Formats: sequence, C-alpha cells, structure tokens
Amino acid sequence: MPHSVSAKKRVKQNEKSRERNKAKKSAMRTQLKKVREAIESGDKAAAKVEFPRAMKLLDKAARHNIIHPNKAAREKARIQRDIDAI
Repeated sequence: MPHSVSAKKRVKQNEKSRERNKAKKSAMRTQLKKVREAIESGDKAAAKVEFPRAMKLLDKAARHNIIHPNKAAREKARIQRDIDAI
C-alpha cells in the first residue's frame, strides 16, 4: 500500500489511465473484428465502410501509446491487403 499522499494519488491516476486505455483498446478490437467479419463474408462495400473507422481507432491508440505505432501500421496494411483481395 502507498504511504505518501503523492503515491496514493499516483495509484488513483494509474487506475484511471488503465481503465481508459482498456476501453480504447476494446473499442479498437471490436472495430477490427467488424472489418474482418465483412472481409470473411466477402462484402467489400461493408469492409470499405468499416475500414476507415478502424484506421482512425488504430491511429489514436498508437498516438496515445496504447499499442505500438508499428503494430497499427501492420494491422492497417494487412486489412487493406485483404480488402483489395476480395
């Protein structure tokens, strides 16, 4: 347990940050799942609609250090490649 006031505050800040990051990461994963489902079903129109939303969430997550920037770039490239292959 933290003893100093600043340590107690830091624990609260870390908890809030963790919850915020968790929510953003979950939203990102959900959007990626929607895009992948559209790709799996062969619905190119739906995939093209969902893909920009996924890109935005990936970029935001990378910008806020929730995921590594290279992971965001890799995910976007893979999805784009799969959409083009439909």
